Amino acid sequence: MIIRIVKMQFDPEKVDAFQQIFHANKHRIQEFSGCNQVDLLRDITNDNVFFTYSHWEDTEALENYRNSDTFRDIWSKTKVLFNSAPEAWSVKKQ
Repeated sequence: MIIRIVKMQFDPEKVDAFQQIFHANKHRIQEFSGCNQVDLLRDITNDNVFFTYSHWEDTEALENYRNSDTFRDIWSKTKVLFNSAPEAWSVKKQ
């Protein structure tokens, strides 16, 4: 299993729009083959910084998602709300 962490920073006035997009589409991500869990975390000092924290069976499952129409649809709506480039890490428990 791998864990994917994505840090995203939004224009403060666009935070509500992002949260609506995430919550409207969370089930689509969780139901994607190979996804075991997806959570949204919010920074405690910067209200406009969020992290997605998702568990995937393996790197192939994550890549299948990243190359899917589901991802392209959600990402196209999300990326226009950023005020800086997102950062992403794929990690595994040791």
